[in-house]
Amino acid sequence: MDILFYHLTETKMEDALPPLLEKCIERNWRVVVQTVGEERQALLDAQFWTFRDESFLPHGTDQALHADVQPILITTGQGNVNAATVRFQVDGAEPPDLDGYERVVFMFDGYDEAQLSLARTQWKKLKGEGHTLSYWQQNRDGRWEKKA
Repeated sequence: MDILFYHLTETKMEDALPPLLEKCIERNWRVVVQTVGEERQALLDAQFWTFRDESFLPHGTDQALHADVQPILITTGQGNVNAATVRFQVDGAEPPDLDGYERVVFMFDGYDEAQLSLARTQWKKLKGEGHTLSYWQQNRDGRWEKKA
């Protein structure tokens, strides 16, 4: 399993997340995005339809019909209704058991102390369990750079 930590320093999560999800869709990966609260879920739902004029991300929420067939599923829970192999943890959402995923991405706001603290806690826990982790941070242009 690949476990990646994405440290946002230049853009908001709702702007940085769609391009990463596009890459997942290009690779035919099913994805679940776990956020905190129905308000954030609704914001992401709207953002995924409108983030770019010429395209949208095929997705749904776990509250909608046919959630199980969505390529990208936005949830506030810890389930995996759409049988995703990739999981994004955003906004400081508490992750479920990560067994069964091929890739897990923790995306956190570098200016939110609670999210930073949770990311550090998750890093230490997962590292202590023997997982291989990678850390990515945005550069000044908003591009992702892998850090040592």
